[in-house]
Amino acid sequence: MKRRLLIFCMILSLLVFPVRAQSGYIKWVDLDVSADAMRRAISLSEQAMAQEQPRSWLEYLALAAAFGGGKVTTAHVARAEKAFSSGKSVKEILGGQKKYYDYYYEAYSAALGGLVGNYAIGVTQEETGATIWKSKYGVKAFSPIAAGYGYGHYDDFGAGRSYGFARKHLGNDLMGGLGTPIIAVEGGTVEAMGWNQYGGWRVGIRSHDRRRYYYYAHLRKDAPFAPGLKEGDTVQAGDVIGFMGRTGYSVKENVNNINVVHLHFGLQLIFDESQKECNSEIWVDVYDIINLLDSHRSSVHYDETAQRWVRLYPFRDLDTEQDTEL
Repeated sequence: MKRRLLIFCMILSLLVFPVRAQSGYIKWVDLDVSADAMRRAISLSEQAMAQEQPRSWLEYLALAAAFGGGKVTTAHVARAEKAFSSGKSVKEILGGQKKYYDYYYEAYSAALGGLVGNYAIGVTQEETGATIWKSKYGVKAFSPIAAGYGYGHYDDFGAGRSYGFARKHLGNDLMGGLGTPIIAVEGGTVEAMGWNQYGGWRVGIRSHDRRRYYYYAHLRKDAPFAPGLKEGDTVQAGDVIGFMGRTGYSVKENVNNINVVHLHFGLQLIFDESQKECNSEIWVDVYDIINLLDSHRSSVHYDETAQRWVRLYPFRDLDTEQDTEL
């Protein structure tokens, strides 16, 4: 009986706790952090910015995940807040379980590291035309749906798909109107662009730290991309990169074979370049990230002179700029 119990516990530990490759990098992440838990952790980190030793929101989430075995709710974050307020170190709080905190901190830094930080919004003075920059700390990423446009979604990550071959859905579908401006959630480099039989017209953007690959698919027929956008371009969080459509499910380019207009939004984590395109890619559930970013949308308008959609307010990511002087 004891032997069976030991074997069961060993199997359970492999299922519940972190997985690393022999080479040391993470090879699997199950992102199970509620939007409310993220909001609470962000609020705590904003409050901590005034302290001598500010604590990041990822520290709260990592400790909360260690408490919850990978599932993070507001209750777990509250427990982490209480534990940190005791003045004890993570080692003192968790003892021999600190390795799980270390894993979650690394995993969440990769998955969520581009969402919160230091940024600046520019306001143009009517009298002089000069741009005045206002620096802030907080959510610096944007919803993939522009401000003023409606959409609907549910947590469909892992649902079955059958076109081409039986597989799991590795993203979140956001249903909306044809031509809805699609926004870069985070700044980075356009790494892939063009036609894919599964995603139709699509854009792939790699974050500046190269740990996140954002995938935007099923863009509009005939005019899917922001004018002038091309592979190798650098984009800022909040920039218009394309327009919602229903292309895909065809080897022939520019075909509407998707029944419903929507954006497929996916996020791949890359701890080692060998993971970028392989049979063991790490795609995470972005449903709660979308819910978090719903209140942080990029305001855009159509510039008649330039004949293109542009953002209303200039933006600077101060965490990725070498020169942060405003």
